[in-house]
Amino acid sequence: MKALRRLVLAVIAAIFVSGCSSFQQRDQLASFNAAYVTGDYNAALKAVSFTVSENKPVDSREHLLELLHQGEMYRLTGRYVESAEAFDLAEAGMKFLDTEGLLARASQGFMAVMVNDSERDYEALMSEAVLVNTYKGLAFLALGNNDYARVEFNRADDRTRRAVDYFRKEIAEQQAALTTAARNGNSQASMVRRSLGNRNFQSAVDSQYGAPSSWSVFSEFIVPSSTYLHGIYFLANAAGGADYEQAATSLGRVAQMNPGSAVLQADADLASSLAAGTQSLAGLSPQVWLVYENGLGPVLRESRLDVPLFLIHGNQQVPAYFGIALPVYAERSAVPGNIGVAGDRGEVVRTERISDMGKVIRTEMKERFSGVLARAVTSAISKAVLQNEAAEQFGPWGQLFSAVFTVATTQADLRSWQALPDHWQAARIDRPDNGRLTLLGERGELLGTLEIPQQPFTLVYVKRPTLKAPATVMIMDLQGKTEAAFARLPE
Repeated sequence: MKALRRLVLAVIAAIFVSGCSSFQQRDQLASFNAAYVTGDYNAALKAVSFTVSENKPVDSREHLLELLHQGEMYRLTGRYVESAEAFDLAEAGMKFLDTEGLLARASQGFMAVMVNDSERDYEALMSEAVLVNTYKGLAFLALGNNDYARVEFNRADDRTRRAVDYFRKEIAEQQAALTTAARNGNSQASMVRRSLGNRNFQSAVDSQYGAPSSWSVFSEFIVPSSTYLHGIYFLANAAGGADYEQAATSLGRVAQMNPGSAVLQADADLASSLAAGTQSLAGLSPQVWLVYENGLGPVLRESRLDVPLFLIHGNQQVPAYFGIALPVYAERSAVPGNIGVAGDRGEVVRTERISDMGKVIRTEMKERFSGVLARAVTSAISKAVLQNEAAEQFGPWGQLFSAVFTVATTQADLRSWQALPDHWQAARIDRPDNGRLTLLGERGELLGTLEIPQQPFTLVYVKRPTLKAPATVMIMDLQGKTEAAFARLPE
């Protein structure tokens, strides 16, 4: 009876921990979104704030998700120093993307397997890490700190280039870990390997998700908005042929990923002409780029399905159906249409869509999906083994409590960075002689008038999550010589 009582207490404790943790996380993100969609960024910031003990450093790994949200809320309220500091801490919490492998992160494995992935510290997507460096670069540009902006745009580009190797290494380490454990007599590892390789299992997953090979993805990992900003930054800051080549490479790569975009092709052609010397900088009129972050990015929803798993009973492997919970990205909404920008001659140039966040995430998840699946299967098999052992040792009561534990803790990790957009748009226009640009909404309605300083290259960065929220506008010198102007339109 004492052993059964310990099992009951362990089950209740695990359910309590899992339930409280999941509820707190989902409640926090719900509070954040309720404020964010209306443009109340100060209230959104408050929702993701946390207390730090005096004289103790911030645990950036534990608070990574909150720091990501804080960094963007500071940026959207014009507090660029605080934004850069929050993103610096977030990047420190993401160092596992650069320095740690799967085996080095095993310390959190037990709770993730026996409860669910939400018990682990949040692990950012590589695309989120790339965007952290991009947003930091924009924050430093807004501060007029061009040296630091250059570093961050280069880091974003470097992460993008190294992403494919990272995904390949992550998958290889996971497979190696399972193989080693199976060879060392770990029966659960053998069951996981057999289950993942089973054709019926794959069919059950594909029927729910679709085969990853059929997902709408880029041909290689890229965050087009980050690569695009890297390209126009180096075009504006080129000190010689190598910088122009760097700009041409980035802008050409983005144009190849979206061959129907006239904006991207024009920018790629401009960078190539400057690199080749067929276009002189002296002969180029002052340029204004408009980049528009539109809408609410994808969020995670839970998908539950029954799949055949192979369990070992004695010397036999017996297939049985068990439930697993997997995360599925679901699209949210975008602000309808695009933005128009009019100069002093009355001509109107409208932004074009250049990058979808959903496609970026699907591209990454195609690479990571096998890892997510393996953890879900490992968790399901561990809990199935627990049920069998509880039934053998404690009879029907043991089986009942272990079954309750399994149902209560089979949950997908639904945490994600909620402040990312549905998509990005862009346009380029010559700076008007009078320095005044008019921003127009989808129906031609006036959003506001902007004063563009007399400078060679200007970036007008606009972000608007919903129609309920005003557009946040940052007018930045792409050469980082002056601080940005800030506005919210319509006022």
